[in-house]
Amino acid sequence: MRINTFFYTIQQGIKNIGRNKMFSLASIATMSACIFMFGLFYIIVANFNNMVRVVEESVAVIVFFDEGISESEIEAIGQDIIKRVEVSKCVYVSADEAWDEVKETYFEGREDLAAAFESDNPVANSEHFEIYLNDVSMQEALVTYLENTDGVRSVKQSQTVANMLTDFNRLVGYVSAGIILILLCVAVFLISTTVAVGVNARREEIYIMKLIGATDYLVRAPFVVEGMAIGLFGAAIPLVLLYFLYGQITGYIAGKFQFVSSVLVFLDTNVLFKNLLPVALILGIGIGFVGSAVSVRKHLRK
Repeated sequence: MRINTFFYTIQQGIKNIGRNKMFSLASIATMSACIFMFGLFYIIVANFNNMVRVVEESVAVIVFFDEGISESEIEAIGQDIIKRVEVSKCVYVSADEAWDEVKETYFEGREDLAAAFESDNPVANSEHFEIYLNDVSMQEALVTYLENTDGVRSVKQSQTVANMLTDFNRLVGYVSAGIILILLCVAVFLISTTVAVGVNARREEIYIMKLIGATDYLVRAPFVVEGMAIGLFGAAIPLVLLYFLYGQITGYIAGKFQFVSSVLVFLDTNVLFKNLLPVALILGIGIGFVGSAVSVRKHLRK
């Protein structure tokens, strides 16, 4: 593409927006609404996923060993476990550490009763591994492996919690895909309608351009630029709004409802928008490109 042709295309695309002010503003407003809903939904889902991830990190598979097993054998089992793709962390808990946990949980304020067991650890032979997962849906495969490992006496797992978290993640995925698809269809339809109005309004001009030898590319390109510009403006406006709203709302909740902030761990604004910003901009420009390209192709063939 020659430089003068490139700038001509950009100039004509921007002018097209001015020629159809009402439809362009309507498309930008609708695109903004769609991207705002997409961004809002993304923020909610991202924070829910973060909270689920925090819960997943607290779900552990407990592995107990055969009585009389040596420390070297336990260490070898641990080395094999940590190599597994399902495992994020493997923590060894000795019998003494297990007894300390029991005292803290069941004998708090009753240290005199706990002292009676000091010479005879009631949880002897209870040393174990606490295994934390990268993905709770992988728990079943890991448990199957552990149950068939020599030296392992028993394996305890949180099957109900794992199933609940797995089902929740699947549900969120389905709902997300459905809502995003609806928003995409609405935005593409509206942008294609706006571009179609521009094509009809300039039909005679386009006809003359083609008569004097203008290529299809030169005719179509300004309309594609128009659609992409509408998509860009329609994505930028809600992103700025969401950025400030998210920071204000999460800050207000953290300051006003401290008990909520201790339970709900919100993602940092910059971390969240590091992913949302490029996705939303690419989505807006892409929708504008697709909508305008489809509309121009369809109307120029008539």
